[in-house]
Amino acid sequence: MSLGPEKEAAVLDLFIYGFFFAWQRFNLHLWMQRLTVFTDNLFLCCLFLHRTKDSMYHALTYATILEMQAMMTFDPEHILAAGNTMKEAQGVCQRFRKKSTFTNRNFTEEELHAEVCYAECLLQRAALTFLQDENMISFIKGGIKVRNSYQTYKELHMILQSSTYVSGDNHGHFQGGVKLGVGAFNLMISMLPTRTLRLLEFVGFSGNKEFGLQQLTEGSAGQTFRSFLCNMLLLCYHTFMSFILGEREFKPGGLSPEFIKGNLDAVSRFEECCEAQQQWKQFHHMCYWELMWCFTYKRHWKMAYFYADLLSKENAWSKATYAYMKGAYLSMLTKEECQPFGECEVMLFRQVHGLKQKIAGKSLPTEKFAIRKARRYLSENPITLPAPPLEMMYIWNGYTVIGKHKDLTEGMLKTLDDAQVKLDSSPRTEFSIDDQCLVSLLRGLCLKHLGHQEEAEHYFTLVLCNETQIKFDHYLVPNALLEHGLLCLEQGRKEEGIKLLETAGKVKCTDKEQLEDQFATYYVNWQHDWV
Repeated sequence: MSLGPEKEAAVLDLFIYGFFFAWQRFNLHLWMQRLTVFTDNLFLCCLFLHRTKDSMYHALTYATILEMQAMMTFDPEHILAAGNTMKEAQGVCQRFRKKSTFTNRNFTEEELHAEVCYAECLLQRAALTFLQDENMISFIKGGIKVRNSYQTYKELHMILQSSTYVSGDNHGHFQGGVKLGVGAFNLMISMLPTRTLRLLEFVGFSGNKEFGLQQLTEGSAGQTFRSFLCNMLLLCYHTFMSFILGEREFKPGGLSPEFIKGNLDAVSRFEECCEAQQQWKQFHHMCYWELMWCFTYKRHWKMAYFYADLLSKENAWSKATYAYMKGAYLSMLTKEECQPFGECEVMLFRQVHGLKQKIAGKSLPTEKFAIRKARRYLSENPITLPAPPLEMMYIWNGYTVIGKHKDLTEGMLKTLDDAQVKLDSSPRTEFSIDDQCLVSLLRGLCLKHLGHQEEAEHYFTLVLCNETQIKFDHYLVPNALLEHGLLCLEQGRKEEGIKLLETAGKVKCTDKEQLEDQFATYYVNWQHDWV
């Protein structure tokens, strides 16, 4: 919670005064005490951190805080400031590095810490480079920084494993830094699609997911300078990335079951998170995003719209996605129910294309998907989408979440049944087959999670039977093959399941633009790799 201006000023004085003593020598234990100020939500104090030219850890931490702010706001000024500060921090680390190469293993403890801090600076500068510029030269520069950082972490890991390495007083902090870097690289590289991974392996990169998770878990277990970052990476992986990538099995006692429970039942927890601090609104926005999906799973369309609207007004991550979701939620309401909001779905869908953006020279996959779906609303008399929130929920792998809860899955199935009735009673249009196939795919998913496997297989097959008649949503075919294949594997029909999955990976969309724009294509590739 906010401390109030007087208390914040007093804490700020103590904060800077305390850092003064930590700067006098290479004292990471004292620095850890100061770092708790950041993790206790006193962000304002950390932003006023006195910038030193003498301590690599203080320089790195200050730059990291600014980078976190830049990553959350995407503000060009924040990105530029973070980049300049990180460059200065890298210069501080350079002064403490060993002048010779890794062939001489006689490092002092301070020189080893300088190496790991330097590698971290390189990696963070690369991330900012990708955000800041979109030209090829910037990509090359960023790539070189990433490779140099990767090689440094590999060398440091070898030093840790060598018999000649002697641990110093701050060994835990150094080891934690190496585990953070090695773990992050292994985890992130391993999650890339197979083709990209093979290309990276050709130029010297490699990634092992289990090893990466092990390193991050070990790094998070100790009370070290980077335990917080290891925990954050693990949290992001187990809560967000595992859903997006379709990893459906959870380890007992892991983070995922608790996160799912929080998603569905603990709305008040997200609200408490918003009240915990007021300095960085971007943390509120993360909660708003989760709350939006909480209410989507519960089919509380008005509340889901409320949080999508908050995001569209306060956050710049993806204005196009927020506009699309607002239109999607309003499309599930009657005209009378929409009136208090002062907006209509048609106008919102028409805004989507004009709000698209690029990050690191690339368009966001979810924005591409939203733009393609919203195109039908550009006509004078648009044909409405059948159930847009439920389709976007599939793109974000939301059915894996509700599939564990019978009541929520049955509720979604009822909504899809209503959509089917509406389609059956509507005049036939050029979108009719596509819409019918979409509803069939989603009904099949719900039925599969409810244990009605034969009915689910019927709906997946229905999509495949209409493959040649689908005009726009070509992603439905490979995803129907995917879901059908996974269903076969669950039933023990291994050969048939593998054949369907292999076919899903080979399906080519007739529309080249749509092939490039498919968010679901990434989902198919990752799911295929997982199986």
